[in-house]
Amino acid sequence: MNRKPVHIAMYSGGASSAFVAYHMVKQYGRENCILLFTDTLWEDEDNYRFMEDTAEYIGVPLTYVVDGRTPEDIFFETKYLGNARLARCSVELKVRQTLMFLEKLRTEQNLEPILYFGIGPHETHRAYNLRDFYADMPLEPVECRFPLIETFTEEPDVRRIITEEWGIRLPRMYDLGFTHANCGGRCVRGGFAHYAQLYKTWPERYALQEEMEEKFRNQQKKNVSILKRGSHPYTLKQLREHFETDPDYLEKLLSMNINMDKEDLQGAPCFICDIEKD
Repeated sequence: MNRKPVHIAMYSGGASSAFVAYHMVKQYGRENCILLFTDTLWEDEDNYRFMEDTAEYIGVPLTYVVDGRTPEDIFFETKYLGNARLARCSVELKVRQTLMFLEKLRTEQNLEPILYFGIGPHETHRAYNLRDFYADMPLEPVECRFPLIETFTEEPDVRRIITEEWGIRLPRMYDLGFTHANCGGRCVRGGFAHYAQLYKTWPERYALQEEMEEKFRNQQKKNVSILKRGSHPYTLKQLREHFETDPDYLEKLLSMNINMDKEDLQGAPCFICDIEKD
C-alpha cells in the first residue's frame, strides 16, 4: 500500500532536535511535518517554554503524546526501580507511546512516518542503535534520519544559532550544569554526577527522588536504589548524608575526580534505543 510520507522530528526539549526540526520543515514543508514530544510529566517547566518557543519559530505546532503516568507510577506498577542500567519508564512513556502514534498514522491516516533525530557525529553509536531498533519493528520498519551526521559536512553550533539567530533562550538546565534535561533533573539514568548536580541545584527535587526511593524500598522490601556503585545499591539518602558530612565530596563528584565506574558516575542516555528486545 502506497502511503504519503510524513516527516517527524523527535522533539526532546534540546537544542539539536529543534535545529534538526527547523531544517526538516524547511525542506519538506509545514504541511508534511510533525514535531513530536513524548511527555513524562516530570519535565522542567522551562523545557516546555523552549519547545513552544522553537515550535512557534519553526511554524509547526508541537504534538504532545502523553501516557498519563509518571516514571514513579511505572516503578511501582512494574515493581522495578529504574536505574542507570535499565529504566522501564522510558520504555512505557516514550518508546511505547511513540510506536502507538506511528501505527495510528499508518492505519488511520495512510501516512508513512520518517523519523528525524538530533544526534550528532559524537554519538554515532546511538544513531546505529536507533536505526537497528526501528528496522526491527514487529509490523513494519520505520526509516530514521540523522541530519547532523548525514547532511551537514560540519556539525553546526546549534546553541549559538538558536540564541543569536533565532533569538530564543536555551532551556535553563543547560546553564545550570546538567548534562541533559530529561525529567527535570530527576532522570533515574543520570548517575552520581547528575544527582550531585541535582542536589546542588534543586535540593527540593532531590528530596522528592529520595522520598520516592525510600518509599519503594520499604513497600517492596527490596535493597534496591536508583544509583549503583559497582554491583551494590547506593541510596540517595546515603549520598545526601555523604554530602552533608563531607562538603568536598560534591565537588569531587562534579569534577569526576573519584574512583568510580564510568556508567555509575556519568549515567547513561535515556532514549528510545534503551528498549529491551525480546
